[in-house]
Amino acid sequence: MRVTRLGLGCASIGGLYGDISDEQAQQVVHRALTLGLNLFDTAPLYGYGKSEKRLGEALRGVPRDRFVLATKVGRLLVPEEAGDNSQDDYWGNPPPVRPRFDFSYDGVMRSFEESLKRLNLQRIDILHIHDPDDHYHAAIQGAYPALDSLRSQGLIRAVSAGMNQCEMLVHFAREGDFDCFLLAGRYSLLEQGALDELFPLCEQKNIGIMLGGTYNSGILARALEPGAKYNYMEAPAEILEQARGLQAVAARHRVSLKAAASRFALAHPAVTTIIPGTRVPERVDENLAVLNERIPTDFWAELKAEELIRQDAPVPQ
Repeated sequence: MRVTRLGLGCASIGGLYGDISDEQAQQVVHRALTLGLNLFDTAPLYGYGKSEKRLGEALRGVPRDRFVLATKVGRLLVPEEAGDNSQDDYWGNPPPVRPRFDFSYDGVMRSFEESLKRLNLQRIDILHIHDPDDHYHAAIQGAYPALDSLRSQGLIRAVSAGMNQCEMLVHFAREGDFDCFLLAGRYSLLEQGALDELFPLCEQKNIGIMLGGTYNSGILARALEPGAKYNYMEAPAEILEQARGLQAVAARHRVSLKAAASRFALAHPAVTTIIPGTRVPERVDENLAVLNERIPTDFWAELKAEELIRQDAPVPQ
């Protein structure tokens, strides 16, 4: 299974931080297809089913071998009164359902079937165990065997886990037969902890890495300003200071920090693809264009000299 170096994360078309129209969501997906992107990553959580439905509608009529689709399990969408309301503020205009954690074998199978219906597809390519931070035993004992069974039946092509942390992915890599992982926000110009254990282990076991959050919720993609987000929340002072240091070096070398963030993420040999999301079709063009921006070697050398990135972090050649 081959994926493009740039994919599309589909949280934004589900209404992350504010809703958009169905038409605009389809324009984003269609723009990605026009530009040659083939990887689309969604989840039941994104807009409480809205992202999957919009993505499925946008892909209607597209030849099935033209795209690779990833979605997630671990949360069932249930009536509002039975769900978890802790993340309501993230999603604009959500439907009257709420997510409820369920990493059991039966819960995962139910989630998979419901995703197929929302996506209007017969199969899913990559299935992630989604954010099992407080549910490791349920995930490895229930969700993982379910995904392994779906893979053996040919109903999915790859078993994965998608998380905002490295440590539990290391445990998954050691205890299961995973094809890939989605690591969100934990390997970027601001963070390189994945170099310690996760990435070497994934290289050893031939586990591909999809990187989400390479702009760290946008702080590496646009001018720094009060209220800039990092890790889905307002950026703390120390992160703002670090980002300003990166931006200052980028300005001296006339480098786009957004381009540097994308090129840096893809420089590690364990990383197969990055999947930034957007609600604006034109930004898909921008995300692709920055991959071709020339960045002088002196820029990377200065980042290391200023200790803004780790000495052992691979950089583009």
